[in-house]
Amino acid sequence: MKGNRQRESMRLKSSWVAAAAGAAAVFAVAAAITIAWNEMGVSEISWVGWLAMGFGVVATLGLGIGLMALMFYSSRHGYDEAGHEDC
Repeated sequence: MKGNRQRESMRLKSSWVAAAAGAAAVFAVAAAITIAWNEMGVSEISWVGWLAMGFGVVATLGLGIGLMALMFYSSRHGYDEAGHEDC
């Protein structure tokens, strides 16, 4: 019983450490992009550019979410299992 609690505690701690490391990486990349963008000086994007960027973001998110959903669906419904022939 005590061993299970210890393992669960370690798993919870490692999850928090992984989440913190991921958040730190996202903030570091965001800071680097912000600094690089400000170093470029004045840059303007037309409304067509913003529209294209928005479409690209939405399409990329849709594709990623859709493919992940298909992966989980196929895994949970047994489509990833090897084929079996009962002869």
